[in-house]
Amino acid sequence: MEQFQDWIDATVGFVWGWPFMLLLVGTGLYLTIRLRGLQFRQLLPALWMARPGGAKSEGAGGDISNFQALMTALSATVGTGNIAGVATAIAAGGPGALFWMWVVGLVGMATKYGEAILAVEYRVTDSNGQYSGGPMYYISRGLKLRWLAGAFAIFTVASAMLGIGCPIQSNSIAHALHDTFGIETWMTGLGLMLATGAVLFGGIQSIGKVAGVLVPTMIVFYVGAAGTILALNAEKIPGALALVIDEAFTGSAAAGGFAGSSVMLAMRLGIARGLFSNESGLGSAPIAAAAAKTEHPAQQALVSMTQTFIDTLVVCTLTGLVLIVTGTWSNGATGAALTSQAFSAGIEGGQYIVSIGLLLFAWSTILGWSYYGEKALCYLVGDKATRWYRMVFVLFVGLGAVAEIEIVWGIGDICNALMALPNLIALILLTPVIVRLTKEYFSRQTLS
Repeated sequence: MEQFQDWIDATVGFVWGWPFMLLLVGTGLYLTIRLRGLQFRQLLPALWMARPGGAKSEGAGGDISNFQALMTALSATVGTGNIAGVATAIAAGGPGALFWMWVVGLVGMATKYGEAILAVEYRVTDSNGQYSGGPMYYISRGLKLRWLAGAFAIFTVASAMLGIGCPIQSNSIAHALHDTFGIETWMTGLGLMLATGAVLFGGIQSIGKVAGVLVPTMIVFYVGAAGTILALNAEKIPGALALVIDEAFTGSAAAGGFAGSSVMLAMRLGIARGLFSNESGLGSAPIAAAAAKTEHPAQQALVSMTQTFIDTLVVCTLTGLVLIVTGTWSNGATGAALTSQAFSAGIEGGQYIVSIGLLLFAWSTILGWSYYGEKALCYLVGDKATRWYRMVFVLFVGLGAVAEIEIVWGIGDICNALMALPNLIALILLTPVIVRLTKEYFSRQTLS
């Protein structure tokens, strides 16, 4: 088993090396240039459109509203990466890692826009009249590469069932509740199974409705607590921001339990954790975007790109600043434990806020990824697999809560990288379609 773990670790280091991360960031930068910085020019209108009822969709095809599609995608991305991932990056790479998260978020908005516009453009309806879309469809229908689409779908199912989508999340919840409240992990696993099953068997409409309530609630809850800490330490914020920018280019010196870092380490960790958090380029979020009721592919794409902004530029930034202004970032701890210590140092009972936040964030990720895996499996074998998939997924939720999952983290990272590769190839090759649809949409807006 130890040898297998070593192999997993070596494979993760290889697939998530510099070439792959540069491809992810480079794709976002390429789309930013081709779309003439659309994510900056259209951010405010997109945020306004992303509100409940903000996008017109009368008579449009789709299963859920633009807002519910956004919340479903956010449910899958706003998770442990925002709490544990940010802390891990800053603890090992220094405050400068947060700057590189911002860079990833800004270019990743263009990537997320491109994914969503293609997902809606190439989506199909299944035998039940429900919409299906995502990379497997725009790869097979847009590029005519069925084998590559099949590979993406296989790795998506693996990520959902064995990695980031299920056992990792339930295990994080179980251990957080055990450490903070003393709840046995098996009890948490059973509760998660019941709650998850109750939602999943209602399909995307049920997931969309739950996400539409849960995601805004959890974000306001967590952001409110982080905002309170920053308000109490307002005089330290300018210095914290200056430290982030300075150490992004100069590196961080060793201090206390903090193992010193360099500029390259800060950059690598910031990029890796930023991508892990917002999933731009991974190919997961467009599966939810394809189900949206939307008048034009670009309309949902604008809404979808706000997901990356909210996840990285808002939630991750607040976590990072709390770590810095409370001075806990260099105390030797890491992960969710470090974030818990930072919140506890900032306000009374802060550790409970982090645990509850992790519960809400991780469970919402389970719901979002269950849908991604289901749609990928249906692409491979048809709709008949839906009921069986949901039952097995719920079982894996319970098993993940009580499992030792160091290996599963590695498997999840590998599957995520193998998901992203076909998707990034498709985004680059289908960029002319993205640009054409974008011009078409804005020309209609000008005429209307």
